[in-house]
Amino acid sequence: MARIDDSRSECVFDDFKGPLTPEQAVIEANRCLYCHDAPCVTACPTAIEIPEFIRKISTGNLKGSAKTILEANIHGMSCARVCPVEVLCVGACVHNHQGVPPIQIGKLQRYATDVAYDQGWRFFEAGAATGKSVALVGAGPASLACAHELRRFGHACTIYDKRAVVGGLNTTGVAPYKMRADRSLDEVEWILGIGGIDVRTGVEVGREPSWAELEEQHDAIFLGFGLGVDTPLDIPGEELSSIYGAVDFIERMKLAKVAVSSVRNAVVIGGGNTALDTVRELLGLGARTVTLLYRGTEAAMSGYAHEWEAARIDGARALWQAQPVEFLGKDRVEGVRCLRVDDDKRPVAGTEFDVEADLVLIAIGQAKLGGLVGALPGLRVDRGRIVVDEHGYCGRPKYWAGGDCANGGKEVVNASAEGKRAARAIHQMLEGADHG
Repeated sequence: MARIDDSRSECVFDDFKGPLTPEQAVIEANRCLYCHDAPCVTACPTAIEIPEFIRKISTGNLKGSAKTILEANIHGMSCARVCPVEVLCVGACVHNHQGVPPIQIGKLQRYATDVAYDQGWRFFEAGAATGKSVALVGAGPASLACAHELRRFGHACTIYDKRAVVGGLNTTGVAPYKMRADRSLDEVEWILGIGGIDVRTGVEVGREPSWAELEEQHDAIFLGFGLGVDTPLDIPGEELSSIYGAVDFIERMKLAKVAVSSVRNAVVIGGGNTALDTVRELLGLGARTVTLLYRGTEAAMSGYAHEWEAARIDGARALWQAQPVEFLGKDRVEGVRCLRVDDDKRPVAGTEFDVEADLVLIAIGQAKLGGLVGALPGLRVDRGRIVVDEHGYCGRPKYWAGGDCANGGKEVVNASAEGKRAARAIHQMLEGADHG
């Protein structure tokens, strides 16, 4: 795998949540009620047996705890850091209804999996070779989870990715105060440690090799290539310098160095979680003022409320119901012209105002890449998203999909769950089941 720059900009960030000490972990684990039919398990897309792994922490069985987590979710280490637990497992904890702080499930999961990584514990082995081969397009969490599960069944796996670095958005897109790129690569190495997974980087499937060649070389194909480039605003002045897509900027910040400390007024356009992450990252990198511009209300934004609260505490400001209509400047951006919008997000004539900006990041979404496979007969694409059934099957023999290219852009935990689910369906097909 390609090395990453040790002087990259993300290294200035401290761990936002921080790990538990052994003493803290035991105390927290003993607060758990170990519910039967626990709602936290239902809230987890990978259905980790949360009361079970927490009880094992309370009894000192850390190896058993880590195995319980990783058996359900091979990305248990990264998900402990990056999952929005506030709206998933922790948000479902019964303590929330009892006037008691919920169990810190994510921190307990991190505690157990970090020990497993530090101690070099490995719980899974590749199955006996079946002679079958599976191609996985994209090297993000969905493909890695799928490949790991397929290796346990004994099928050979080859991952193809056009990037030099492996791990998808876990490596290139996660906010560094949640997880740095090097920790993501530690997880990639741990997952690949099962053996028998060939990773080929710098390869653009569809060109070389072609889809026809991939079908000829492999018995099944899993599509896990995620999303594409940042969606532009398509307004006048967007060609000015110092205007970037947020995802592109985050990747450069995580893998190399970016200069932000001289920025006086940074503007982030959007209301999703990428926008909120970017606001906090710009503040952490030294931008003096960071303003979130969103055309909806605070209550209507798709980003998590707890993430905006953290950004606000860090010093971010927001202009709600503001729609950018033009970027101002000569060669370099100097400002953003906006219109006020009503509650239905319709611009209101005569309400123009300007916001100073010497750096603008656009975070209104990413292009969907279903068009890469849209010409393949039997494989249906709806508004750029690959349409799959409940097993991840795409409708064309040999093809399954999972992660952002199929779900439109969800969490790492969803991608890991979908990759594992598809692997089991692929295995059934390779074993002679009719499906696919």
